[in-house]
Amino acid sequence: MANIAIFLANGFEEIEALTVVDLCRRAGLTIDMVSVTDSLQVTGSHGIEVKADKVIDDLDFDAMDMLVLPGGMPGTTNLENTEKLMENIRAFDSKGKFISAICAAPGVFGRAGLLQGKKACVFPGLEGELKGADVQMSETTVDGHILTSRGMGTAMAFGLAIVERFCGKETADELGKKVVYKI
Repeated sequence: MANIAIFLANGFEEIEALTVVDLCRRAGLTIDMVSVTDSLQVTGSHGIEVKADKVIDDLDFDAMDMLVLPGGMPGTTNLENTEKLMENIRAFDSKGKFISAICAAPGVFGRAGLLQGKKACVFPGLEGELKGADVQMSETTVDGHILTSRGMGTAMAFGLAIVERFCGKETADELGKKVVYKI
């Protein structure tokens, strides 16, 4: 099974992060909630405190198959300002390993120059942040090793796209039905 890391910074969008964690765990994937600070306690953009599984300095990036960035403000900015995370996102991209982001967070990939010629989507109004991308308006966009999604309302589609990537379409569709998603 895959090993996935989802990164939490103060100000992250709770629904986007926790929906992905929930769906991946239901599918049997290993997903670690990783704080980008030195504390396991991370507060979301709506004041909900979450306890991460580990801090970034304890994460073995080499053991990860995918890195996930939830959106939210100032969470997205805080993620982008975490140099260790950005170094590893660039390394994953250069190796063709999976990176994914939702809401404002796909802009992190755009500003890092990772979306040149790639299809990607982002929160409405932030399309200019997807530097060099072929901007899509779909709920979730998959282009090779890069998955992007538009916002809190697309968190289920985004989470299921991640499940599909590692477990197949049938498993993702079955899980979607079990949680009464778009029946």
